[in-house]
Amino acid sequence: MINHANSVPCFLGSVVKQRMQMYNSPYRGLWDCLQTVTRNEGFGAFYRSYSTQLTMNIPFQAVHFITYELMQEQLNPHRLYHPGSHIVSGAAAGALSAAVTTPLDVCKTLLNTQENVVLSSVNVSGHLSGMANAFRTVYRLGGLAAFFKGAQARVIYQMPSTAIAWSVYEFFKYFLTKQRHEQQAAPGPR
Repeated sequence: MINHANSVPCFLGSVVKQRMQMYNSPYRGLWDCLQTVTRNEGFGAFYRSYSTQLTMNIPFQAVHFITYELMQEQLNPHRLYHPGSHIVSGAAAGALSAAVTTPLDVCKTLLNTQENVVLSSVNVSGHLSGMANAFRTVYRLGGLAAFFKGAQARVIYQMPSTAIAWSVYEFFKYFLTKQRHEQQAAPGPR
């Protein structure tokens, strides 16, 4: 259940992916984006949102696990293998985690994309850096509501992902535990 978005290759990929997804993206492809960003902004551009990503992972994982456990307590109090409860609990955990951490994700995206139109609209010249600057800029762009832009899409994206992850985890936990119990119960050689 670990979010691997903070690993180095995924982190670089996140910056490239988000920049290529921008409306009227100036990049012709992956290599063009990597080379252009490195040439114009330096390699550090791929790490501008690193602290925001790490900061986002803490509440995301905390809410994720707490929600899953609370949902299991309600839907499956005896903690038996029950795929339906694992899917529903996993989906709820992903949905709530995504919703709660959307403001950090919005700031991370702004740091990763450095959208010129957005930055110039609030008189930011050069490159935006740091989580605090990103928070101030997002607030200046649209108030509190701006922190939740894309929340619905983020929730819808996370729900199936976490539902599948938890149901697979619970299946293997059940399967391996059952196998171990069967081996322990089997009569040994005499």
